[in-house]
Formats: sequence, structure tokens, C-alpha cells
Amino acid sequence: MSIAPSLIFFLQVWGGVGAGVALLFLAWGIDRIDEDARGAYVFRVLIIPGILLIWPLVLWRWWQLEAQSGRWLARYQPVRRAHGLAALAMSVAIALIVFFGLSARQDWPADIAPVRVETGS
Repeated sequence: MSIAPSLIFFLQVWGGVGAGVALLFLAWGIDRIDEDARGAYVFRVLIIPGILLIWPLVLWRWWQLEAQSGRWLARYQPVRRAHGLAALAMSVAIALIVFFGLSARQDWPADIAPVRVETGS
């Protein structure tokens, strides 16, 4: 079996499993873990493509929320801390890029005279 047919087969299996997960999650699971999604049927249609692609993550999060393993207050603290560090690092990087960009000079060689390009008419 060559690479192309095996890749297509893998994508078909991935999409089939994703479609099954989307059907189960949108029919029963989303109401159980998110009370704001009750009655929001247009929203469910909009998230089908995302569930098809990241269905392992959807299953893992569904299981985490159903089992209530993990504390709600501390769940997002590492992510928020990382966002703060990323914002600080990006602002320092932007300042350094602007500083070094403005301080770097490109000198034109003094011994080369400009040449006028003429049209061939």
C-alpha cells in the first residue's frame, strides 16, 4: 500500500470516528457538561468541524468534566501564567527588534557610481 491510499484511509477513519464522537457529544454530552449550551442547536452545528478534527481532545475533556477530576480554580492558572510570560517576552522582543532595526545602518559603498538604466527602444 502506498502512502497516498494509506493517508486517505487514515483520514477516513479519523473522520468517521470524529463523526461518531460529534454525534454522541452533541446529542448527550454537551448538555451534561455545559449548561449554557442547552437549547443552542445552531451552535452545535457550528462546532461539528472542530469536533471532527480534535475528537481525542473532546473525549478527554468530556471524561475529565464528567468525572470532575481536577479543581476548577487551579485548572487555568498555568495557562494564565504562561500568557503573562509570553506577553512580557513579546514586548521585550518587539522593543529589541525596533532598537536594533533602527541602530543598524547600511552604508552604500562610496566607490560605486550610480548607473542609469535605459530602455531598449
